[in-house]
Amino acid sequence: MGNRLDLLSREYLESPHAHLSELRRRGPVVQVDPGGMWLVTRYEEAQQVLKSASLFSSQGLRASSQPAWLQRVNPFADSLLFLDPPQHGRLRALVSRAFAPAALARLEARIRVVAREHVAGMMNQKNVDFVDAFAMPIPATVMGWLLGLDASLHQRFNRWANDLVTMSGVRPEDTGAMARYHQTLEEMERYFQGVLDDRRNAPRDDMASDLLRAQVEGEALTNHELLSFLYLLLVAGLETTVNLLNQCALVFSQHPELLLRLREDPALIPRFIEETLRYEPSVMATLRLCTQDVTLAGVELPRGALVLVSLASANRDEKYFPDGDRFILEREGPQRLSFGHGPHFCMGAMLSRLEARVALEEFVSRVERLELRTDHLDWTTALLVRGPVTLPVEVFAPEPGQPATARIA
Repeated sequence: MGNRLDLLSREYLESPHAHLSELRRRGPVVQVDPGGMWLVTRYEEAQQVLKSASLFSSQGLRASSQPAWLQRVNPFADSLLFLDPPQHGRLRALVSRAFAPAALARLEARIRVVAREHVAGMMNQKNVDFVDAFAMPIPATVMGWLLGLDASLHQRFNRWANDLVTMSGVRPEDTGAMARYHQTLEEMERYFQGVLDDRRNAPRDDMASDLLRAQVEGEALTNHELLSFLYLLLVAGLETTVNLLNQCALVFSQHPELLLRLREDPALIPRFIEETLRYEPSVMATLRLCTQDVTLAGVELPRGALVLVSLASANRDEKYFPDGDRFILEREGPQRLSFGHGPHFCMGAMLSRLEARVALEEFVSRVERLELRTDHLDWTTALLVRGPVTLPVEVFAPEPGQPATARIA
């Protein structure tokens, strides 16, 4: 293995950006562990891989030729995540209606009520776990609405989502963790099968009912496809926004002046969200499989090679994002790759941005300062996503007599 960086090592998981910066200097395509996969580190090559489904396949990842450390019971195998065009486009069209601008606009007022309620709860407690008090319940509630799930189970949804995304960070010899993941999958299957059975008997205005009614080329989705869809929508809908909000809180703790700027001018919040997405994307990387021998940036990749596109590294590529290790609110530049690129661009990106904007509007209207209350954060042990497991913070209201920021109706 020589001096290859292991992306599941504690050293990397604690501080990935310094390592990614070094890998970018080595080249746009660098071999890493586990498994000797090829990491794409720079912006142009990342775009190239993500656009070229015929050469760099998602569907190919379902193949049994995967290395032992990646062989899992894959709950997403029959979902959009593991399809290439044209099948991918047909299935994507089934759920895209729920993420259309008009549908999202109808959600905004409901999201604001939930966000306002959770900000009030935080202000009452002062010392909270930001994940549990704010970042997780807002998207969990929204996904509950969309999928037709019981919102009171949001703690359970969060545990399921965490287990599924950390699966990629567990090696097969860790039998205890693998047993826990199998148990999680069984729990999820029982719950979602119950949801589907209920909607078959009594359809509602939710995505589970929509998927049951949907047909692709005259055929209904199989039960496995339906379950895979629901697993994917729950996990993607939670992980992206939970970690986006967590990273926003971390930026506030490191740069208190930015929180004050957003209080004074909430119109800057969308710009703040975009720079947070670039600086610390929720999804660190995405996997593809070479469908044939291919040369990428002068590196020969054999058919069947695993390619890991580092969205986090591409978003700090110095050629496109000068001084990329700094958080710069006024930063311009090309489209960030935080939600992917090409056919698999995240269709929930608009929803995640909407949830984050509304949540932060409510947050900055009440909070003047946020301080981290720990010297050490534990990060998710995962190959593809990154976020703090817990985020102990203290929130401070403005001093009495200070003008409040404008409350958004």
